[in-house]
Amino acid sequence: MSPLTDAPRRILVVDDDRALRHALSTLLEGAGHIVSQAGDGPEALARLAGGPTDLMLLDLGLPGMGGMEVLARVRALASPPRVVVVTADDTPETLLEAIRGQVDGYVRKPFAPGGIVDVISDVLAKPPAAALPIEVVSARPEWVEILAPCSLDAANRIQGFMMTLEAGLPEHVRESVGSAFHELLFNGVEWGGKLDPTRKVRISCIRTRRMLLYRIADPGEGFDIGRLSHAAISNPDDNPLQHALVREEKGLRPGGLGLAITRTLVDELVYNEKRNEVVFVKYLD
Repeated sequence: MSPLTDAPRRILVVDDDRALRHALSTLLEGAGHIVSQAGDGPEALARLAGGPTDLMLLDLGLPGMGGMEVLARVRALASPPRVVVVTADDTPETLLEAIRGQVDGYVRKPFAPGGIVDVISDVLAKPPAAALPIEVVSARPEWVEILAPCSLDAANRIQGFMMTLEAGLPEHVRESVGSAFHELLFNGVEWGGKLDPTRKVRISCIRTRRMLLYRIADPGEGFDIGRLSHAAISNPDDNPLQHALVREEKGLRPGGLGLAITRTLVDELVYNEKRNEVVFVKYLD
């Protein structure tokens, strides 16, 4: 659905760059939203205190009161808005602090201003991040570990954040790691966690100079290829193709085939005995 046909949302654009702030406001107003502006942290908080806001577009590199401090104060509000952070600082530390702050989206500068409209539309169409919180267990750049609810929305957020962390990798490595991580994470969330947000999936990423290692642990047996393959053909109509199509329409995957394909994307792939944990390794040149 085009943003012009959606109900208008109240958006606060917070950035110390006056020209960019006005350009973004013009784009968002053209998409049918009601936009206000702030050039620093105190002004942003005053705007939020003046009335309800659906989403805040927050620059982290603000003078004086930094964006992270603004984010912390916003999260303490009784009815906080959705938050999409915008920053030129794409270091792992900054990204992980943003995840800890339960941001709904993350955009790196420089960016195509027109894409912000799509980012905001996507964020507003999903449950707020605070409703499905992601816990950062370890925020060291060489060892990232997070704990997240078994939800497709949370999994999509994790996918985006983790691939931003790997932005410095060669493109072919990044693509193979991203595809493998996506398949394994979503199998863990869907088949292991049963899409139950009260259950958790644990994701670890360890990076050395020559190796990238991911470990995913789900609360069930999401990596049991034999069981997944059986489930793909054991349906009331005994029609595996139709079964797969129905699952695809629901945004789900058929299961075992994707896990088998994952083996071709990474250098090593190891499951534990219970098939509820998996480790994959990609060697770096």
